[in-house]
Amino acid sequence: MSSILKGYYDRLKSEMLCPTSLQGKEDVLFGNLHELYTFHNDVFLKDLENCISTAELVALCFVQRRDTFYQLYSFYCQNISRSERLRETLSDTHLFLQECQKRLGHKLPLAAYLLKPVQRITKYQLLLKDLLRFSDNGICTKELQNALDSMLIVLKCVNDSMHQVSITGFPSDLAQQGDLMMQDSFQVWTESKKDIRLRIKSRQRHIFLYQKSMLFCKQTFKASNNKSSYEFKNSVRMSQIGLTESVRGDTKRFEVWLKGRQEVYTLQAPTTCVKQKWVAEIKRVLLNQLEELKGEKIKHNNFNHEGLKQAISWDTPNIILSPPSRSIIIESNFETSNRNSKCNSINERFTNFNTVDGPSGNHLQEKWTWSSDCSNSEDKPCLINKNISPTGPQDMDT
Repeated sequence: MSSILKGYYDRLKSEMLCPTSLQGKEDVLFGNLHELYTFHNDVFLKDLENCISTAELVALCFVQRRDTFYQLYSFYCQNISRSERLRETLSDTHLFLQECQKRLGHKLPLAAYLLKPVQRITKYQLLLKDLLRFSDNGICTKELQNALDSMLIVLKCVNDSMHQVSITGFPSDLAQQGDLMMQDSFQVWTESKKDIRLRIKSRQRHIFLYQKSMLFCKQTFKASNNKSSYEFKNSVRMSQIGLTESVRGDTKRFEVWLKGRQEVYTLQAPTTCVKQKWVAEIKRVLLNQLEELKGEKIKHNNFNHEGLKQAISWDTPNIILSPPSRSIIIESNFETSNRNSKCNSINERFTNFNTVDGPSGNHLQEKWTWSSDCSNSEDKPCLINKNISPTGPQDMDT
């Protein structure tokens, strides 16, 4: 990293003979390589040197720096495609870059060295696996496993973030959608009571799950550069969806839906494991929204957080959330071991908080209703507040 920064980056900043097409383009060409170098040289290397004789302390270095790894490497990896496009489109840079390479004595061109950080982030988990394999100490094994889990999370998040830079046609700012949680390809069936044509057949869609929305994209592949891009088709806001965890007859399917099933998206994952991960992540996002809603209601009604915790149990497993001041939908579907029997589902409606006057002043009042039904993608009673409206255009292409 140091030699690249000195031999290329610094020369671009100071060299009078720098090609005009590269002037002011250092940050595009190199991304945040300088920040990566500073982190490793001034921070992480010193962390490792201070605990090199104790494996569990080495593991803690990775756990404690996990967020920094993600932030730095996700930015760098997302910039790789911009750097490649810049190098491909500029024809007058070849001789200049060759001269820099010759001065440094490098056997490989700049492009090969710019891929080194991408390769490095994939190797940490391999090194930690080796350490874990040769560890026979209980405490050490636990810390190394935590470190390995941390770096696998970083690797997954970095990989996900690289996919999102290839999204095209999104009408707003992706940064406003919150953190990217997951991305994967699904078979998607779209049902709408407004347009029966949407029920005809499934479509292959690449879905990006953000904190605030789910994006449905069509994946396209360009043979010329061996890369994929994702054409935006439509989106749904996480604050307006309902979730059905299981669809009868297929363990790889689940549903997200809007406005009392006026619009239903049936998603079939490539494997049951992928489906379970997505359902769990969606539920986690919705539970976080519930916590935010709870906080807003506490503030509105002058309740402190601890008082609300004592008054109500929030240990409800499957939460489907609508926006603040609207209903929250809970729907779980469990298939019995007998495939011929009807599956059981629970629809639980949690209405808005209301305050009522009592002898001791305002207090919190809740209303709950329960019903049983079977998850079979048929029309169901409207459970969500009527004010909720679906978002995003309907996808009509094939």
